[in-house]
Order: sequence, then structure tokens, then C-alpha cells
Amino acid sequence: MIIDNKKLKEIFLKAKMYGFSDVQLANLLNKSEEEIREFRKELNLTPVYKMVDTCSAEFEAATPYYYSCYERYIDEEQNESKASDRKKVIILGSGPIRIGQGVEFDYSTVHAIFALKEMGIEAIIVNNNPETVSTDYDTSDKLYFEPLVYEQIMDIIENESKNNNFLGVIVQFGGQTAINLAMKLHNAGVNILGTSPQSIDLAEDREQFLKVLDKLKIPQAEGATAFSEDQAIVIAEKIGYPVLVRPSYVLGGRAMQIVYNTEELKDYMREAVKISSDHPILVDKFLEEATEIDVDAICDGESVFLGAIMEHIEEAGIHSGDSACVIPPQTLSEETLKIIQEYTTNLALDLGVVGLLNIQYAVKDGKVYIIEANPRASRTIPYVSKSVGVPLAKIATNVIMGRKLKEMGYEGVAKAKYVSVKEAVFPFLKLPGVDPVLSPEMKSTGEAIGIDKDFGVAFYKSQLSANMELPTTGTVFISVRNRDKDNIVEIAKKFTDLGFEIVATSGTARELRQFGIDVMEVKKISEGKKGSILELAQKGGVNLMINTSSGDKAKTDGYLIRRVAVELNIPYFTTLQGALASLKAIESIKNNAELEVYSLNELEN
Repeated sequence: MIIDNKKLKEIFLKAKMYGFSDVQLANLLNKSEEEIREFRKELNLTPVYKMVDTCSAEFEAATPYYYSCYERYIDEEQNESKASDRKKVIILGSGPIRIGQGVEFDYSTVHAIFALKEMGIEAIIVNNNPETVSTDYDTSDKLYFEPLVYEQIMDIIENESKNNNFLGVIVQFGGQTAINLAMKLHNAGVNILGTSPQSIDLAEDREQFLKVLDKLKIPQAEGATAFSEDQAIVIAEKIGYPVLVRPSYVLGGRAMQIVYNTEELKDYMREAVKISSDHPILVDKFLEEATEIDVDAICDGESVFLGAIMEHIEEAGIHSGDSACVIPPQTLSEETLKIIQEYTTNLALDLGVVGLLNIQYAVKDGKVYIIEANPRASRTIPYVSKSVGVPLAKIATNVIMGRKLKEMGYEGVAKAKYVSVKEAVFPFLKLPGVDPVLSPEMKSTGEAIGIDKDFGVAFYKSQLSANMELPTTGTVFISVRNRDKDNIVEIAKKFTDLGFEIVATSGTARELRQFGIDVMEVKKISEGKKGSILELAQKGGVNLMINTSSGDKAKTDGYLIRRVAVELNIPYFTTLQGALASLKAIESIKNNAELEVYSLNELEN
């Protein structure tokens, strides 16, 4: 049966009007997405753009806010989004806000818009979340409310390229969603502004990245890529447990886990991921009791400027979006800071970064290891920019558009005037049954900052802002996993020195008594309510909880204890590092430190 082009166009038009994407049509017709796109163009079948009426048709309104649709009779008159004669740049947003990717990236996107406008360049946003500032109709010069997928972005680019003044696309402010589109857009002939897609791929591809690290002599924890369960087991047994396992190209640390033996690894492979040649698993040696470091930097191809070196308060292995962080670092030596700056500078230049770069390091026994590098904006950009008083996203946009860091006066590492602590805000109260223990998988839905001259007071302010008011008197409950028992003794001693009473479950109580600490023992919840921690907490007899997890997925006593803390709004910590920071905060407040308020203007350099 032969179908002429007119009939074929009618069939395709109906499919597009009913909402079929090019990918869906490609799957149905056993073609590639690119083939379907090319065929559509041959049929002259392209979308038109309609303006969103922000005034609900109460009166005539004109807003630069567009959505695409397919009309039965397509002509230029139906297209309400006319390409201007101005030079223009498209910025890809991060899509719907969800755990792991959200408003922090929107902050960077908005600052990029401001920078482009200051340069006289038309700033065009592609994003599809109505609850962000970047999608306010008056933020950008033009907003396309479209899905962040290849088909829609290419249609928008073609619509905006009609006057030959389209400069390119910026992908590095939209998180992993935008970065993942870079190579496909590049292969379609789109100019990716800033860091090249090849450099992005170099950082994302494990084997290529390891070669760069070897050349630069930057240490990384042992690890390899597995394409099957058997390969993952062989790698883990070779490098030794515990190992950190995660799918490649993950968002927000999804399906990332620390496993301590082969059985846990098998469970992970069966339950958490689908492994294939297209979706390998990264298996890395987990550095226990290491300090994690985040660095946000800008590179212009010739020099590198570090916005901040951030020290995580929780140990390495807690997702950076969930871990409390402090600027400037509180425990790192000058030598370690110099090494981190040197590694960051060398890596940024060797990767060919033009714009933002985020690097995560782990420091263990004085040695600095790199965890990963992301040539894009990170979720810490707003925190760093506010803490050091330097608008990193705006500076990066200027660099992407061709300006040099030295010309703008940015060199070395930005100096923070105060101590700034970032704390995560969690949704656990609204999510019954979810374990509030921190892990490599991100769970937080917001963050707060505490700023002061003193670390303890800054940490106290951060907890207060995150709805966790630390007590200055009362009772501390402690129950920790076996490998934390040696280190909990000093923390318990310091709490008693501050006048707190200590209660604990049997194993922890036994450990503390060996060191002369007075402890009241309580039953585990599984041993019955009477005389248990649950009964004590419900009667208001607990003011702070410290409970670390053994990693067991079952509904263990640890899990039940942490849920009690959430539901009764008792301040709690699931890492020893967090508990130690809370001690410093309580000590500062008990020493009559004043809670002063600082304006962000005071932080500017």
C-alpha cells in the first residue's frame, strides 16, 4: 500500500496533535528519533508557539511566555513567538522540582539571566516548572514552558534561529537534566556555550576521567565499572568492603548505597538497580571516617577562581545535599587546603572547563582523594555565593560569554568574612514510615544557613532555622552501632560536663560505664513499651537523641527510635560528626554567646 505525502502528513499531524512525541513515533515505526524528526521537517510539520495569557482573558495581555502546539493549518501567522533581531542565548533549566534537583539550580539560572541582560543579550529560558523564579513571566526576555527533552529544545532553537543571531545554548545551570542533553544537541549542530560537550563527557566517563587523574597524579579511591552482578562482586572483593555502589549518571544520589558484604551487594543488585551495558554500576572503595569536601570553582580556560572550599560536618558517604557544611573549613590544615586548591586548578584547566566546576573530595589520614567532578553548577552555588558575598553564577555566565576572570578581578580563593553553616531541611514528618537516617541517597527538600563569627553559634543558628532547637539542659539519649562505640565515649563525657544526663540502650550503656560515665539504661522499643526509650520520650524525658544506623533495612530498633524523634520533634543526630557539632553549638550558647543578626550585604567582598 502506497501512501502519498499529503496523506502521511495528515497521519503524522493527528499523531502530534494527540500528543505523540518523536521518540514514541520512532519506537512505533522502528526508526530513530532523528529519522522521525528529519521526516517531519520534510513534511513541513513543525509546532507553533502560543502565548500564555497570564490575566485569564480578563483583558488583553502580552507576556513573553509560550507553549508549543500543533495546528491543522500551520503557517507563520499562527506562531505567536516571533524571533527578534537581537543576539540571543537559550538557557536550559532543571525541570520539575524534586528531591535531588530543584530550586538551587533555579537560583543559578536566574542569575545567568540577569548577567545576560546586563550584556544586552536576549535571555531565553526553557523550563517546565511553574513554581520557580526562572519561570516567572517577567524574569527572562522569553520563556518557553516546555519539557527538557531533545525534540522540544530543537524545535525552540529552530524557531529562535530564523534571523541568524542565535548564539547558542547554556546547559551548565540546569543540573544533570540539562548536562545530559549536551552531547545530543552538539551532534545536531547546536553551539553549546561554555564547557564543551566533549569535556563534559570526559568528566562523566569513568575510564576517561581516571586517565586524566593519573596524568595529574590526583588520588582516587579504588574502583571500577561493572556491567553485571558477577563483575560487581569480583570488583568489590578485590578492592575490599565496604564499597560505595551507584548507577552511572544518577540524579540526587538515587539508588546509591554503601554495602559491607557480598550478600548486601547481591540484595542491592537485585532490588535497587537494573544493570546493563547501557546502565553500568560504579563500584568504589568507601573511605570510612573520612572528611568530605566540596569545592565550587570557575574556570575561564586560563585561570581558576575558587568560590569556596566547604567542609562537610558529616563524614564522607552522606549525600552532599543532606550533609551540613561549613565555610571556611574548621578542621583542615593549611597544607590540605593548598593541595585541594592545586588539584582543583589543575583539573579544571586540563578538562577544559569554561564556567562552573564542582568537585567533591574526601580527606582521610591527611591524604586528599577525589570523589567526582561535575562541570556544571552544583546545588551549593546559592549557599556559597551568599556565604562569601560573590555571585558565582553571574561571574560564570560572563566567563561563558568570553570574559576573563583576571579582567573581572577574581583570583585564588574567595575569603569568607564569617563562619557560615548550611543545614538541610527534611520532610520526614510528612512522610510516615521513612527512615530519617542520612545516607548517600539525597532526602532533603530544603536548606537553611546560620552565619556568625563563631562556629558553634553559626551551627546553632542553622539548626534553629531548620526547626531543630538544640537544648541547653536536660537528657541526651544515645544508641549507636558497634563501630561507633569507641568514638561515642568522648561525646558522652562532654555532654555530662555540660550538665546533661545520659540515657542509653544496653549495649551503648555498657560501653559508656566502662569509662566511668553515669548512664541510665532504658529498654529497646522491641523489648516492650514499659521502661523503654519510647515511653521515656513520650513523657518528655528526652531532649536530644543520638542514634547511628547499622545499615539494616528492616524496621529495627534504630529505625523506630529515629521515627520517635521525628514525630515528637526531638532534636536528633544520625552521625557522630553531627552530634559533635551540636556539642560545640550548645557549649557556645551556654557560654552566653549572643545570637546576632548579620545582613548578607556585610558578607560581600
